[in-house]
Amino acid sequence: MRTTLTLDDDVAQALRETVRTSGRSFKEVVNEALRDALATDATPTRRVPRFRVHPKACGFRAGIDLTKLNQLVLVGPD
Repeated sequence: MRTTLTLDDDVAQALRETVRTSGRSFKEVVNEALRDALATDATPTRRVPRFRVHPKACGFRAGIDLTKLNQLVLVGPD
C-alpha cells in the first residue's frame, strides 16, 4: 500500500540513522518500527494505581482570611 506520511524531524532522523547503520531500505525500517510499535500496544500494560489526594485540615484560627495567606509572611527588618 502506498501512502504519504509526515514525520516529525526527530523521528525522521532516527529512521535515517537506522537505515544508515543497518543497511536496510527506508521502507523496511519504517515497516519494522510500525510493526513493533503496534505489537506492543496489543499487549495490556500494568495498570498504575491512581494518585489520590487526602485533604487535611490546616488548623487556621478563626478570622484568618485564607485568600490572603501571603499577609502572614514575616518580613525582616529593612
